[in-house]
Amino acid sequence: MANTPPPPPPPPPTPYIMIPKPSPFSSHLKKTRGIDPAPSHYHLSRTTVYFPTTNPSHIAMLLGRGRIALIMAVLVAFETQTCLSQINRASFPKGFIFGTASSAFQYEGAVKEDGRGPSKIIDFSNADEAVDQYHLFDEDIKLMKDMGMDAYRFSISWSRIYPNGTGKINQAGVDHYNKLVNTLLAQGIEPYVTLYHWDLPQALHDRYNGWLSPQIIKDFAAFAETCFENYGDRVKHWITFNEPHTVAIQGYDVGLHAPGRCSIFLHLFCHDGNSATEPYIVAHNMLLSHGTAADIYRKKYKANQQGSLGISLDVIWFEPATNTTDDIEATQRAQDFQLGWFIEPLILGNYPISMRNRVGDRLPNFTKNDVALVKGSLDFVGINHYTTFYAQNSGFLLRDLIGKVLNDSLSDSGTLTLPFGENLKPIGDRANSVWLYIVPRGLRSLMNYIREKYGNPPVIITENGMDDPNNALTPIKDALKDAKRIKYHEAYLESLLASIKEDGCNVKGYFVWSLLDNWEWAAGYTSRFGLYFVDYKDKLKRYPKDSVRWFKKFLTST
Repeated sequence: MANTPPPPPPPPPTPYIMIPKPSPFSSHLKKTRGIDPAPSHYHLSRTTVYFPTTNPSHIAMLLGRGRIALIMAVLVAFETQTCLSQINRASFPKGFIFGTASSAFQYEGAVKEDGRGPSKIIDFSNADEAVDQYHLFDEDIKLMKDMGMDAYRFSISWSRIYPNGTGKINQAGVDHYNKLVNTLLAQGIEPYVTLYHWDLPQALHDRYNGWLSPQIIKDFAAFAETCFENYGDRVKHWITFNEPHTVAIQGYDVGLHAPGRCSIFLHLFCHDGNSATEPYIVAHNMLLSHGTAADIYRKKYKANQQGSLGISLDVIWFEPATNTTDDIEATQRAQDFQLGWFIEPLILGNYPISMRNRVGDRLPNFTKNDVALVKGSLDFVGINHYTTFYAQNSGFLLRDLIGKVLNDSLSDSGTLTLPFGENLKPIGDRANSVWLYIVPRGLRSLMNYIREKYGNPPVIITENGMDDPNNALTPIKDALKDAKRIKYHEAYLESLLASIKEDGCNVKGYFVWSLLDNWEWAAGYTSRFGLYFVDYKDKLKRYPKDSVRWFKKFLTST
């Protein structure tokens, strides 16, 4: 069980406030005085308004307009705070799922135990032990139950089931996940299982370059079916892939993740690869692999097992850097080349038109049979969302320069995406990671975008969270004080709730990344995303951060 230091004082209230739609006060103020109650941001296709708690310069402006204007603005803020503060589980629709998320490679450790084969992972640090959940899952499941969580999202390591990628099944691996699933269910925790979370069996990379070969479609289908056969009587929620966009870009465009292929900067960083073509081939093969696995499940298992199957997509929300037509169009392209790249084939049957126009014959085509396989192959859409960036059109000279230097898929969109706006002002407060800025309004905007553009499919937030630095000089008692994380989750949950209650978005669940501090891709142990602090210097002991108490209160309050 986790160690429990004395509880600290409660965290301060969240500074983030969101208005679901203009209130009577704000409408009256705008009509009679010609001003908004606060500086605002608008959803691209809606009139949803968001504004911060305080803004001294704006208050001064309101005072200049008269006391009535100031009083009206205060009433708007009070009304908003009253509407959206003090949320808890009961605020969400009945049956809404709350859980935590993980992956096998980042959590399990035991990489050489019980017949597991090697995976294609670039080890910037050693994840051989990770947080040892392979041996400590009983303890970790009790932590979930004590918090009041409903579900646990984890991945099955392909290399544990098939050490060579194909061929003989490793029964010890099958048995391990049976024990994990059974223990979860015994504690009232629903398993949400990801089939592929980036740990490709090394043998398949050596044999035919993994995701670059269409052969992997057949091999992934065999692995998926083995999982359906062995666990589908108890597992009712399947996720085929975690973040295929990240696999394609980080693994085959910029070469930061396995297998480390790229051609940018004249192969300065990678020995092999083609950044202009391989990301599209990899993504295409992953989409066809998803469709094939979904087809097998629906034809052979769904009727008896009564489960559902989806995919988890990584999505940064983008806002135009300016209100110019060029930047607004660039913002749409940024979404097309990230979310649209995967969701449009799965829902609409083809890649976004902007991708087809800009990538040309480097973008693989779907045959009629492919479309029949892929289109409509989702029961739900998983969304991994952490942050929001600005999008800006890259001008002709800059685009030409980037294209010549990089010659990769990232430059194909003709868009620059950055967390800084005019005058280099950041879009929000930053967490530890250089890419993670806290912008709660982005989640609501994203949910509405999916609702409007893709027919309001069922959505599960399969990852959301923020990190603190792993500072060896910080005492554990201080590292447990994560008020910033509490404010992050409270604000993002408020934004998500508004999208459900005010806008009608079809969101079914929310998973925190992550239950524990863990080994992070390309960051190793330098970053801490967990609700529980893991002491890497003392037998991986788990300590509850303040956010654990916050979630326990959130989940158990009525």
